Amino acid sequence: MSFDVETIRAEFPILQRQVNGRPLVYLDSAASAQKPVAVMEAMTHATRTAYANVHRGLHTLANETTDAYERARESVRGLINAASASEIVFTKGATEAINLVASSFGQSLLPGDEIVLTQMEHHANIVPWHFLRRSRGVVLRFAPVLDDGRLDVAALGELIGPRTRMVAVTHMSNVLATVNPIAEIAAMAHAAGSLLLVDGCQAVVHQRVDVQALDVDFYVFSGHKLYGPTGIGALYGKAALLADLPPYQGGGEMIESVTLEDVTYADPPHRFEAGTPAILEAIGLGAAIDWLQGLDRDAVAAHEHALYERVKERLNGANWLTEMGTAPGKGAIFSFNVDGAHAHDVAQLLDRYGVAVRAGSHCAEPLMRRFGVSASARASFALYNTLAEADAFVDALLKTRTFFA
Repeated sequence: MSFDVETIRAEFPILQRQVNGRPLVYLDSAASAQKPVAVMEAMTHATRTAYANVHRGLHTLANETTDAYERARESVRGLINAASASEIVFTKGATEAINLVASSFGQSLLPGDEIVLTQMEHHANIVPWHFLRRSRGVVLRFAPVLDDGRLDVAALGELIGPRTRMVAVTHMSNVLATVNPIAEIAAMAHAAGSLLLVDGCQAVVHQRVDVQALDVDFYVFSGHKLYGPTGIGALYGKAALLADLPPYQGGGEMIESVTLEDVTYADPPHRFEAGTPAILEAIGLGAAIDWLQGLDRDAVAAHEHALYERVKERLNGANWLTEMGTAPGKGAIFSFNVDGAHAHDVAQLLDRYGVAVRAGSHCAEPLMRRFGVSASARASFALYNTLAEADAFVDALLKTRTFFA
């Protein structure tokens, strides 16, 4: 199947606009990707023609909406090759998914139990575990990151011990774009009797993910980075593990029976989906996944990598710029700092030329401290970006450089 970037761009109306009198060059997809027409139309269609609450009605609209909602769950299942749609829990996003696991699984933890993390984690995969450190006395251990941005896998293995109950790692760093060897980490965790949770927010966008082949216990991602809506994400959990977890929240839909004296809970996934869910957003996520899966994923990955390589080639020898993360096989993210300039200033100046990049700590303060900086700028490439836009970014960066030279 061929991949034509101009055909793809035509499906994203926002890319036709201008910013500060210049064509928009959107290089902030790692924070939140733009949405194709297919997603907008799916959500609009559901709103206009077949909207009702799900799972609770016997009338036609309720049945049609429930069918669309559950088809979206099946789309998620297919995207990551889960064994069953019942292993897919809809959440508000990856952040809620990690909090769900930490809160529910955390009820079984004892003082001195250990959670092994890495220095490259997003705050969403650090803060929930700190909650358990404070409330249950668990110990957090962090595996180091090497100078080129690779995870020190050997050091990670040494941290995993008899008290380790959970290893929680990112599949692909949102700053460094390092792709971690998840199958290898899963083997190490399981050999020690630990579970493995993987933050897949970046990886699931840029590569094929097979949770069964990776043998992960939990895998999370957000819809808005995957060309879908905000306010929706997914948690994958092995069926036996989800069946053993207590609920995260209480309310409607997640129960089997309620009396004045007691309550029994529904089977997963509904046990973890209390209240009215994000119905339209789930339908939109399903549409985004179906749209993405209709493309040649290998061709998309090659295209995104070519954009990153174009930037690297044109900035070769720029001794006034430092890139964060040069690990072999990294994804299409270019995080950098300009000598003598704060990342915020760089981003604001690039915006004058219509180039949108992210600047700050990227919700990864421990990683920033590891590299001795307070912030960085980040250009993240997506399937709708072009080589001309990669050039426009470099041209704007070279002009920006003159303000600080």
